[in-house]
Amino acid sequence: MIKLFLLIVSLLSFFVHADNEQRKSSTSSASYGVSNIIPEWTPDLRDEEIKLKAQKGDFIAVPIPVVDPTIGTGLVVAGAYYHSQSAGERASQPASATQVVAAYTNNDSYAYGLIQKNYWQQDTWRFVSTAAYVALKLTLIDSQYSEDGSQLDWNIEGTLIKSELLRRFDENWYLGGQIRLINNKQTFSGKVEGEAFDQANDPDTKEDSDIAKANGLGLLVQYDSRDSQTNPYKGQRFEFDALLNSTSIGSTKTYQSFNLRYRYYHQLANPLVLSLETKGCAKSGHAPLWDYCTIGLRGFSATSYLDKTSFSAQSELRWRAWHDLGLVAFAGIGYNARSIAQLGDNNSVNSYGLGLRYMLLESQRINFRVDYARSGDDNALYVSVAEAF
Repeated sequence: MIKLFLLIVSLLSFFVHADNEQRKSSTSSASYGVSNIIPEWTPDLRDEEIKLKAQKGDFIAVPIPVVDPTIGTGLVVAGAYYHSQSAGERASQPASATQVVAAYTNNDSYAYGLIQKNYWQQDTWRFVSTAAYVALKLTLIDSQYSEDGSQLDWNIEGTLIKSELLRRFDENWYLGGQIRLINNKQTFSGKVEGEAFDQANDPDTKEDSDIAKANGLGLLVQYDSRDSQTNPYKGQRFEFDALLNSTSIGSTKTYQSFNLRYRYYHQLANPLVLSLETKGCAKSGHAPLWDYCTIGLRGFSATSYLDKTSFSAQSELRWRAWHDLGLVAFAGIGYNARSIAQLGDNNSVNSYGLGLRYMLLESQRINFRVDYARSGDDNALYVSVAEAF
């Protein structure tokens, strides 16, 4: 059954990739695919019997295949050292961990980074800090869709340092602060009116490369009652994120960023789970293009929907159909605009699709995920070991 499942994945990947190559040189999704490289949650696999896991004491490393319409097809290698715990700490909170992540994909996007996660006082305090270097190759204008055959490629590279400290103030509620330091360089290349250009290598335009810093301080509010961090069957998660970037603390421009996300999970029957998600994003001030809002749905290029506000909602029905094999169906709708007041003035962006799941690790509810999504004339394939939400 596993071999049959992987064969289906390979065939799907081939046909979708071939179709996209004929119509579009590349596509992208919300977060530009970085969320597949730096996952939201890393399960403790020290005591699990799984293949392809390298382990020595409290250090483990695992390879993770990735197919994403933004960054292409590639491999993520994630390693983690789990710090020792007392029996009481093991029963009341996750293990603190130091993680290293490296990734490379076939469109020459790559990233590497270090992540530190700490938990104290029966999970009363949570600390997460990330230091990473990311280099992405994206497409803003595709020659297959432009009337004059113009092509505009968008290269973003730079460093990210982000730290969060939260304290529980009520059951399942956390409040805290964050600091984010970004030093980015973006360049453009392609062909306009039949003439090729490359900003990064042209001596006349190289100095005009957009090098910018986005340094900000902010507020975090979180609620989490889910019964699993990797694949919930019930519960809710709420997140509010406010970040104020200011020239007074070294940012190139002053702007504000606000993000809201809510997820809901309900087990309709023993093998059937309904999942819902809504997301909102707003930027005010002089936000750089690479920090604009995207529409967080599947099946289309996020670089086609960059703006200063966005909203999306999606639902997913997850059915564990037979033994370790599962099926999912999903659909969503999204909007973007220059301001919150204008949301809904433009046509909606619709997304729908089907997916396959194979349970790799029952105890952690970790699935091998394959999703095929469509949105208008676009389509995309996703492969990961994490659920979409």
